[in-house]
Amino acid sequence: MLATGNVDDSLLRAVRNAGEGEGPGDGDDGQGQVGIATKARAKPKKPSQFKVLMLNDDYTPMEFVVMVLKRFFNMDLEQATRVMLHVHQKGVGVCGIFPYEIAETKVNQVMDFARQNQHPLQCTLEKA
Repeated sequence: MLATGNVDDSLLRAVRNAGEGEGPGDGDDGQGQVGIATKARAKPKKPSQFKVLMLNDDYTPMEFVVMVLKRFFNMDLEQATRVMLHVHQKGVGVCGIFPYEIAETKVNQVMDFARQNQHPLQCTLEKA
């Protein structure tokens, strides 16, 4: 039976010997040290963010807008009402900020749902 201590000792000797400059792979610096070549990786940058905007109109009921905000933007009743009133008073309001693909999907979902319910509600996106 092989003792665990022997395996560890032989591994340590092998690692030490590898650093003594014996054989191919000697470092050019003459120090006889072995290192691991690593490639520096650039951090992946965050995806561009886009604001999903809802536009006011004179025909879509406020209750429908609140329902859309709750359903597609996961807002609670209070938050959805606040955003709906902002859209009503200012003409436009931010529903959320997302990466492009998600923002585009949300815009399409809102527009499709509005059309299915025969409302002229408009939703768009712009770079945040």
